[in-house]
Amino acid sequence: MDKIKSFFKDEEGASAVEYALLVSLIAVVIITAVRTLGTNASTTLNRAATAIANT
Repeated sequence: MDKIKSFFKDEEGASAVEYALLVSLIAVVIITAVRTLGTNASTTLNRAATAIANT
């Protein structure tokens, strides 16, 4: 019974899980930002190309 109690009180692995969650959250934010910037840049460049082609 003491081993079970000590297992649940042990917080050694908790920090690794927290770091993994933090890294995955940061990765999602970065991916979202890059996709948004890529889409906006593509739209802007397509508008510029269209404007140049129409002149």
